[in-house]
Amino acid sequence: MRKTIAAFAVAALALSASACSSKAPEASTDSSAGAASTDGKPYIAIISKGFQHQFWQAVKNGAEEEAKAENVDMTFEGPADETMVEDQINMLTQALAKNPQAIGFAALDSKAAESLLEQAKSKNIPVIAFDSGVDSDIPITTAATDNKAAAKEGAKHMCELIGNKGKVGMIVHDQTSKSGTDRRDGFIDGIKEYCPDVELLEPQYGGGDQAKSADIAKAILSANPDIAGIFGSNEGSAIGALKGVQEAKKTGEVTLVGFDSGKAQLDAIRSGEMAGAITQDPVGMGKKVVEAAVKAIKGETLPSFIDTGFYWYDKSNIDDPTIAAVLYD
Repeated sequence: MRKTIAAFAVAALALSASACSSKAPEASTDSSAGAASTDGKPYIAIISKGFQHQFWQAVKNGAEEEAKAENVDMTFEGPADETMVEDQINMLTQALAKNPQAIGFAALDSKAAESLLEQAKSKNIPVIAFDSGVDSDIPITTAATDNKAAAKEGAKHMCELIGNKGKVGMIVHDQTSKSGTDRRDGFIDGIKEYCPDVELLEPQYGGGDQAKSADIAKAILSANPDIAGIFGSNEGSAIGALKGVQEAKKTGEVTLVGFDSGKAQLDAIRSGEMAGAITQDPVGMGKKVVEAAVKAIKGETLPSFIDTGFYWYDKSNIDDPTIAAVLYD
């Protein structure tokens, strides 16, 4: 599904053409001004995995808040959805052409980005990985949720909710990003540890797309009419699972556990259609990416991993101030 070869080709073409055809980012920068922006402030380029989920808007808000506090210029971009590897590679290519002093990058496909990360290294531009991380030793740190631990916590609650028995399905957003593989593996580990008698079905991949994930959910339900629960590994996967259950007229018969939040998930949890979910702290994540980038620019030492935290939430605690502060809708 991932067009890695095409991504490399597009990246090479975009790099050769960037001097004359690259589109200016949202913040004011000047590609001829070296590592600084036109107003003399340090410039940080941040490239996310997408913009179709409210999660990324929350990360952007946090990054913008911290950039203002740190008095730096920042751009925040992402492809329209999390299947557009080539678009993300183009954005990274164009960002490199503008010579930022630091880059924040959440990779859709680490292999497709490998040559560009090497370019960043050769230019002495520090790379801060975030969210899914980057499968490379080039980023100097990663600001992210401990996705394995978070998904394992989701599995623990799933086990409790279904009485430690029955079949459980998984709809995962992808198998090329570390967030996808870590959440998949963490959930599998959790089921094995907390309810080993549960039959865990093979993970299915919906690209984080609600419509595709809904179709997958309906296919799972058709093949396994006695299924006890379904786990959705991100906002699109979880809402897709919810829609699939609704369209199959199985509401109330299947326990749904999700990841992330967003208005549709919050509404489903309040109504009881979804049992609960794991939420990250996207605003805090955005802040930590910029904070780490500023420290890197100053030459400060950073830890290899910056844990941005996670919480389980359900109908019982959704309005608790601590939980409400990290939900995004």
